[in-house]
Amino acid sequence: MRTLMMALAVATTTGGCALAAATPAVQAVSVDAPVAVTVERDGDRWTADFVLNRDAPVWFFQRSALLRVGRTPWRPATWTVETPGVILDRQGRYDVLRTVDGGPVPREVRVRLRPSAGDLEADYDPALIFSDGAVALYSGQFDVSPLASVDQVRALPLDLNGIDLPGGPAEVTWRDRAGPVLFKGERLAEVTALDADTYVLFGDARTREGQGVTTVIDPGLPTWLGDQLGGFTPLVMDFYASRLGPQAGPKPTLMVSWTGPTESLSSMGGSVLPGLISMNFEGEGVLNPEPAALARARWFIGHESAHFWLGSSGLKYQYARDAWITEGGADLMAVRAISAIDPSYDALGELQREVDDCVSFATGQPIASAGERGDNRAYYACGAVWALALEGARRERSGGDIFDVIADLQRRNADDGVLTREEWLEALTRESRDRSLRIGIERMLDVGSDAPASEIARLFDRTGVAFRMFEGRVVLEPERPGLRG
Repeated sequence: MRTLMMALAVATTTGGCALAAATPAVQAVSVDAPVAVTVERDGDRWTADFVLNRDAPVWFFQRSALLRVGRTPWRPATWTVETPGVILDRQGRYDVLRTVDGGPVPREVRVRLRPSAGDLEADYDPALIFSDGAVALYSGQFDVSPLASVDQVRALPLDLNGIDLPGGPAEVTWRDRAGPVLFKGERLAEVTALDADTYVLFGDARTREGQGVTTVIDPGLPTWLGDQLGGFTPLVMDFYASRLGPQAGPKPTLMVSWTGPTESLSSMGGSVLPGLISMNFEGEGVLNPEPAALARARWFIGHESAHFWLGSSGLKYQYARDAWITEGGADLMAVRAISAIDPSYDALGELQREVDDCVSFATGQPIASAGERGDNRAYYACGAVWALALEGARRERSGGDIFDVIADLQRRNADDGVLTREEWLEALTRESRDRSLRIGIERMLDVGSDAPASEIARLFDRTGVAFRMFEGRVVLEPERPGLRG
């Protein structure tokens, strides 16, 4: 999912995991050979050479999320088209390649790249920049599809899931004149891959083998953070595996970059891809292991690791508007895992923040369209609130916790690995024996609520989540097992 930030310093940023990554961006239809792209670093010069597979007047980039700060596109500032007559600009919700005269884009297009760190809304950062000069590029940023006109691009929705489009993922060749690249845990002189869905590392960043996790950690990262990542991540992964079974695929890689001690900032960002956790840290607020920073770092590790079971490598959502299923679920999984590992952890405080944020985001506006507004935090907060109610219903009916719920959903959805909104809501009905509960959630999802605190209070009351109302606020209470204050 994209970044989750720490509110520790004077100025902070906010974000989440790579929301758009839980399912393929499009259902592509192609009878041609794939678009071929060669990405090469030659000293300080980076290029991407596109070989397009048909004539079309416009090619749009499927991954065109905006920068979180300023909500502006990132490609125009970091990509320069060198092929004469071809321009790169923004049309509707997508970056495009098109010609000045409106004719077909040449079959061969060269783009000069300037990789830079950028925190995107609900998608993977295009680049992770390491302090020693190493750079990791996200493979999906080069996927392009042809359309007949700019007007067709402008008509495209933000969520492309379920929409048939021509073309498919690009076949990308990765090459570094200075030496091998790191691709899915292996050092290779050159690699060509279709739909790799990973970060490819250029440079000599040191790889360290650890228990259950291979790490690539920026040498500039504050030492305490490196120690936490190296030591706490395996503990969390082991806990999840003990409750939900081993994570799918080979041993994962943890790739961590450090942007630097930016003044008045404390930022933790990250995402999960099949076999890879990427993280980025920035700001003077994470230089030292004071208690708040330590708690946020552990929670962040717990959330990102959870996505190997609920998210990119486990149960996935169907549409981007359903990201609350995996993001909120991962939030609650992290709280429960950390509580089991560290009994002093303030689980109640973290869950109270989710409740308060959900009330704020759901007031008068639908949660399902939060991504369109750039309010992706809504998916985390309200998703965690609803997951807490689902967990409560399970505990009241037959005992257990969120992991028992997820294990049951894994079994029920083993055929396709997709957990739809309807399936999640039916699980709530099944556990609570109260079909009316879904009505309040659907109202918050689709139209918003004039009184979300009342909606949440009713939901908690019917599912056994301990709380009290104080001056119109839903205040969680530590009376139930698993809620520690």
